[in-house]
Amino acid sequence: MATTDAGRRKPGRPAGNSNTRERILDSARELFARNGIGNTSIRSVASVAGVDSALVHHYFGTKEKLFAAAVHIPIDPMDVIGPLREVPVDEIGRTLPSMLLALWDSEMGAGFIAALRSILAGSEVNLFRSFIQDVITVEVGPRVDNPPGSGVVRIQFVASQLVGVVMARYILEFEPFASLPAQQIVDTIAPTLQRYLTGELPDLPAP
Repeated sequence: MATTDAGRRKPGRPAGNSNTRERILDSARELFARNGIGNTSIRSVASVAGVDSALVHHYFGTKEKLFAAAVHIPIDPMDVIGPLREVPVDEIGRTLPSMLLALWDSEMGAGFIAALRSILAGSEVNLFRSFIQDVITVEVGPRVDNPPGSGVVRIQFVASQLVGVVMARYILEFEPFASLPAQQIVDTIAPTLQRYLTGELPDLPAP
């Protein structure tokens, strides 16, 4: 029996319907908020959404891109964090805020700030916490884990400083801080960030 055109499906494109993408995103948000990014797999998101995991990959590619779409961040987080792998440890304290402020001050950054504002004002703050712990800490923490066991808290100190910059500059819009040149902010906070990453910190928790 001949196969009709209506019964054919283009090769390489998994089946889906108009609300499949949103169902996947809803499932991803639920699992990321509940379990964190590190403990959430593409397969588990697909299972909750009732679709094949190939369809999730088709729509979103990587788990990090799925997370970005779930929280409406207009950039793959690994586009920012990934390049840090090539940066010497003693330069991360300056490189990180230089990259982030350039992003946050850009047109694309406006979408990131809007997403962050929504997350902090809503019930999905666990998503933001998971991003810091499961993406940034996993990528950078092992490189600054000296003495052993200090990497996680070092990253959390850095996060506290950067979240403070976001709050003061973009959400609360303190003046004149909100209007300072980005380079002035980088020059001011970079030594502190580097100390958090590689300097001696008192009373660090035992590993």
